[in-house]
Amino acid sequence: MQRREFVGGLATSWLAGGAATLDIASAQSAWPSKTITIIVPFPPGGQGDLAARPIAEYLQRALGRAAIVENRGGAGGKTGNAAAARAEPDGHTLLVTLSSLAVLPEADRIWERPVAYEVGDLAPVARILADPTLLAVSASAPWKTLGEFIEDAKKDPGSIAYGSSGPYGTLHVAMEMFAAEAGIKLLHVPFTGAGPALAAVLQGSCKALASAPGVLKPQADAGAVRVLANWGAERVPTFPDVKTFRELGFPNVEFYIWGGLFAPKATPAPVIARLREEVRKAMADPAIIRIFEGAGSPPAWLDAPDFQKFIAVDSARLIAAVKKIGKVE
Repeated sequence: MQRREFVGGLATSWLAGGAATLDIASAQSAWPSKTITIIVPFPPGGQGDLAARPIAEYLQRALGRAAIVENRGGAGGKTGNAAAARAEPDGHTLLVTLSSLAVLPEADRIWERPVAYEVGDLAPVARILADPTLLAVSASAPWKTLGEFIEDAKKDPGSIAYGSSGPYGTLHVAMEMFAAEAGIKLLHVPFTGAGPALAAVLQGSCKALASAPGVLKPQADAGAVRVLANWGAERVPTFPDVKTFRELGFPNVEFYIWGGLFAPKATPAPVIARLREEVRKAMADPAIIRIFEGAGSPPAWLDAPDFQKFIAVDSARLIAAVKKIGKVE
């Protein structure tokens, strides 16, 4: 190769690399250019809200742009998840969703419906919370123990109504896993989210639900609900006297409600990197930690690579459970 050709090629390569660097720098400096919307695919009052709102407030302070939470409930979370997956991948529409993320596309396949979205349509940014689910009943209900609950359910199949966030949502799958293992039939009453389902229990139109510790703690402290069992592998610090299903003789009944931040999959890498860094700092902020711990849901941060691995393992277990459950209303 002649020296002039070599120098010319080197210059071309340098210019291309420099242009790429400038593109990255431009993407970093230009974002955010408008309000950031964080979709929560459930109504206010549930675990999705608890995970999203402190993060939105932190991002607003850190990035100098408004960051709002938009509750877009429906279909157990599918409506909001699909909206985020289809959003413009410019970093201005994000999603905080729950562990039902992988379950809902599988439910569509079970029912031979068009699949609203795929998990791969979304890029994980960070896990925020990861709580075991708890079984709660109305304080007016007669059951003081899980054994009493199961005994009554066996006497009169389908008589005990429980609320959920919708078919195949986190609360529904958890309850059906338990019912299948216990050999009982419960009456499923779907709502648009955990908040309305909890309200139904408080009002007495439903007698039970599965929900996260942070959602249930204020109601349990007030004496409005009674917590009978824990879907986790270990007892929850905020409910130390509540036994796990494993302790109660159901070793295969295990379920967690995690909350994580996602972006549409084609969101520019520099934007994802900035989001990861800001969420990392948010989850180490003492004020944010106090908010989560005060709500009974301690931070459970995982950065994108580890969160991706976690999702793969958790989703495989949940999809297997949904296939076992099959078609349910």
